[in-house]
Amino acid sequence: MTQQQRQALDELLRHAPFDIGGELGEQRALFHEMIASVPLPEDVTATPGRLGGIPVVTVETPGADSSSVVLYFHGGAYALGSAGDSVGLAADVARRVGVRAVSVDYRLAPEHPFPAAVDDAVAAYRALLADGTPSSEVAFVGESAGGGLVVATLVALKEAGLPQPSSAVVFSPWADLTLSGDSLTGKADVDPALTAKGLQIRARGYLGETDPATPLASPVFADLTGLAPLLIQVGSHEILLDDAVRLAARAADHDVAVELQVWPHVPHVFQGFAALLDEADAALTSAAVFTRAHWPAG
Repeated sequence: MTQQQRQALDELLRHAPFDIGGELGEQRALFHEMIASVPLPEDVTATPGRLGGIPVVTVETPGADSSSVVLYFHGGAYALGSAGDSVGLAADVARRVGVRAVSVDYRLAPEHPFPAAVDDAVAAYRALLADGTPSSEVAFVGESAGGGLVVATLVALKEAGLPQPSSAVVFSPWADLTLSGDSLTGKADVDPALTAKGLQIRARGYLGETDPATPLASPVFADLTGLAPLLIQVGSHEILLDDAVRLAARAADHDVAVELQVWPHVPHVFQGFAALLDEADAALTSAAVFTRAHWPAG
């Protein structure tokens, strides 16, 4: 990506009407409009359904292997977004991995505070296993809050005695709701998308009276021993950089097979800009290679 392309993307994000900390109803509508403005490829099918009572959207592309599945968790600071809004990025992941994706429409805060999102994620995975899909044929992928939710769900599965999926990939994970990472201030000037104030507002809405250091809310503080192999991708120009770095360090300390990729000069969840950024295309390809390598035949 050229410097001009990076500057153009930064300007686009900085001048977007969306503000993660703004009035919730308005921001939910803007978030949806912003994502819905990008058309899906004609060969992508998105089918709403339910999994263990949890609303989901199954995303398929031509030639997908039906025996394996990516369980996908959208972003939105636990307060915005939906499985439907995530179809574009979920479809890109599914196409590259060569399987179908099932995007989980977990309940949002503040209407449904912690641990509702974790409970829904576990319920969806339980149902997938009950339907006959082996855990070895399931991979988790999540973006932003959905990335933090992926890791929290892995911890919850371990605590419940359920098998881990084959692997997990997280894009720009929000993994510390105490907001104690140095990059919250150190990267504030270069992050065109997120603000510490906005995240603080959404953390309060999600947590309610819960301690923000609770491991299932902030997995940077969790015991990660025994978790599935984990790939963490993050941009160097985002305030959540330290969440990713500290999560990777903790996973390594707890003997998780973890890989951290810090992509220079790109923003939060840059993977969603594969049509614009060479880095996004390369990162998604890397994520697909990682995921396929951990299938039983990988």
